[in-house]
Amino acid sequence: MRLDLDNLPSDVELLQRLVRDMAGAVATRDGEIGRLQALIKQLQRMQFGKRSEQLDPSQLLLALEDLDADIARIEESVPSAPADPPSSPSRKPLPDHLPRETVVLDVGGDACPCCGGAVHAIGESVSEMLDWVPAQLRVLRILRPKYACRACKNVVQAPAPERLIANGLATPGLIAQVLVAKYCDHTPLYRQSKIFARHGVDLPRSTLAGWVGGASWWLEALHRRLSEHVFASDILFADDTPVPVLDPGRGRTKTGRLWAYAREQRGWSGADPPAAVFIYAPDRRAERPEAHLARFEGVLHVDGYAGFERLTANGKIKLAACWAHTRRKFYEIAEAEVTPLATEALRRIALLYAVEELVRGQSPAHRLAVRRARSKPIVDALQSWLEATLPSLPPRGKLAEAMRYALTRWDGLTRFLDDGRIELDTNPVERAIRPVALGRKNHLFAGSDGGAERWAVVGSLIETAKLNGVEPYAWLKDVLTRMLAGHPASRLDELLPWSWKTENPSNT
Repeated sequence: MRLDLDNLPSDVELLQRLVRDMAGAVATRDGEIGRLQALIKQLQRMQFGKRSEQLDPSQLLLALEDLDADIARIEESVPSAPADPPSSPSRKPLPDHLPRETVVLDVGGDACPCCGGAVHAIGESVSEMLDWVPAQLRVLRILRPKYACRACKNVVQAPAPERLIANGLATPGLIAQVLVAKYCDHTPLYRQSKIFARHGVDLPRSTLAGWVGGASWWLEALHRRLSEHVFASDILFADDTPVPVLDPGRGRTKTGRLWAYAREQRGWSGADPPAAVFIYAPDRRAERPEAHLARFEGVLHVDGYAGFERLTANGKIKLAACWAHTRRKFYEIAEAEVTPLATEALRRIALLYAVEELVRGQSPAHRLAVRRARSKPIVDALQSWLEATLPSLPPRGKLAEAMRYALTRWDGLTRFLDDGRIELDTNPVERAIRPVALGRKNHLFAGSDGGAERWAVVGSLIETAKLNGVEPYAWLKDVLTRMLAGHPASRLDELLPWSWKTENPSNT
C-alpha cells in the first residue's frame, strides 16, 4: 500500500490526523513484525537439539512460510511513501534464457496532455516482472502417410517412432516430468495422478508406476557409468540412510538402506565435478560398503559407523573421521544442561572451523600449510585436554562417552593435518542424502526392493545434476530423448550432467 505524496490533503487538521493514524499503524505493524520475527527465531532454534524431535521438520517449514507471509501482509497493509529508486539493482537480474513477452504502455496520442503541443519520442523506460504459465498437457499426433506403388503394388510408409515405454502414451518429456516430480520434488505418484486428473487426463497410479519402472531401465546404464566415475576418485565421502520398504510377506515394512557416496572437490579447487551415487541394500551389514568400494583406493570420509573400520584391513583405504559428528555429541550435552566442559569442547572445535573458513576453496598445498601452522596447535591442545579431563568424569556419563568417541577416532579426526584435500566433516554427503530423507516423509515407503533400487538410480542422477547446477527436467528429458534415438553406449559420458552442461549452458 503506497501513499501518494502528490495528492496529499490541503487541510492541516486532516493532514495531522492522517499522520497520527499512520504513526499508530506503523507502531502496531512494527510490534507485530517484532513478535513474528521472534517466533521465527524460536522455530529456527527448534531445528537443533532434542526439542526439535517433537516438531516434524515439514511442519516447521510450513510454520516459517506462514510467518514470513504474515510479515509481508502486515508490511503491505500500512501506507508508506514511495521510496527513491535504488542506485543499483537490489535483486539478481532475471535469467536471459527465459522467454519474454513485451507489453507496451503508450500515452495514446501525439499531443501533450498538458498544453496540446506535438510530442516526439526521447526514449523509453523498461522494467521486468516474473510471470508463471501453468503446465500444459498436449497431444502429439503422429501422422504417417501411406503410399502405394502402381507398378509393383508395394506400400511405402515411414516407420513408427520408438517409444520409451512399449505401446505407452508418454513422451520423454512427460516421463521426465513424472520422475522429477517424484524424486526431486517428492510428489508421490498417487498425488501426481490427482494433478493430471485436474487437467482432465486419467492417468492411474499404476500407469505412472509403469512409466517410472520403464524409464529407470533406460537410466541404469548411465547410473553404472556415474558410479564408475565416482569410485575412480581417491577422495570420497560415505554415509547411509534408512529406507522403509514394504514387506508384503510379513504385512509391514522392513528397513533397507541407501548407501551414499559423494565426490566433492570444490573445497580444494579439485578438477573433478561434484557427483553423488546411491546404492540400495536391504540391510546395514559391513559387507555392503566393502562390496561397493572393492576397487576404491584413497581417503574415505565417514561418520562413526563401526562397519567402515573393516575397509582399512588391506591398507588401501584410510578413514577421515567427521568433526561434525564429534561436535554433535558435545552439543547435545550442552543443550540438555549447563555443562562448562561440553561448552569448552565446543569452543575448541569452533576454532578449527574458523581456520577452515580461511582456506576454503584454496589449493591443497595452501590449505595444508595453514592447517599445520594454525590448526595443529588447536588439535594438540584439545587432545591433551581430553586425556587430562576424561579420568575425572563418571565413566558411564554422557560427557565421558563423548570424549571417548573423539579419542578413539583421533587418527581419523587428525588426518586432515596430513592432506590438504581432506575435509573436516562428512557434510557434502549428508547434504546429498537430505533429499532422500525429504522424499521418505512424502513417499512413506518404497513398495519393494525394486522400488528402492529405482529410487537409488534416479535419485543419484537427479542429485548429481543439481550438484552441477543443471536443471533436472531439461537434462533428463534430453537424456531420455537421446537414448530413445539410439545414443551409443560407448558415449555415455556425454550424457553425464557435467558434460551435458557444457553443451547446454542455457539450461543450467
